[in-house]
Amino acid sequence: MQELITYPTGESEGSALLQISGPVAVDAFAGRIYVDWNPDAAATPLGQLPCFIEFLHVNGLFDDWVAQCPLAWISPNAPCKRDVLGKVLLSVLSGHQRYVHISALRGDSVNLELLGMSKVVSEDSVRRGFAQLDEETGTRWLQSTVRRPWRSKTLRTGF
Repeated sequence: MQELITYPTGESEGSALLQISGPVAVDAFAGRIYVDWNPDAAATPLGQLPCFIEFLHVNGLFDDWVAQCPLAWISPNAPCKRDVLGKVLLSVLSGHQRYVHISALRGDSVNLELLGMSKVVSEDSVRRGFAQLDEETGTRWLQSTVRRPWRSKTLRTGF
């Protein structure tokens, strides 16, 4: 007979996580919002995203990532970098592994606003944007921005 593996019961009675009552203020790119925890609600894949967006905002990580991105468009109809990269970030956080999956986020206007994005871009905009980026330049950009949090000793959480 195979042994049954169970998950631990969770935090102890005196845990700070269990003592959260009422809404928690979170500073996102769109301004301050309030997150209210509902222990009886079903978990969602993006339920903790406002807190992660606050972490990105408070530490300037998303803004730096966008500012240092080597993508550039010349068409007046082209999307802005923030919209394209925000869509990529939300897609990756949702567990998407292909460009076509990006379209699943089409109706998510709340998280787009929290990231300070101005519009919803299609997977075609993302694909065309990254198709113009050569591998070496893209790798340098990602390595320089993704490693920053591990090198920094001044990251803040906001909580």
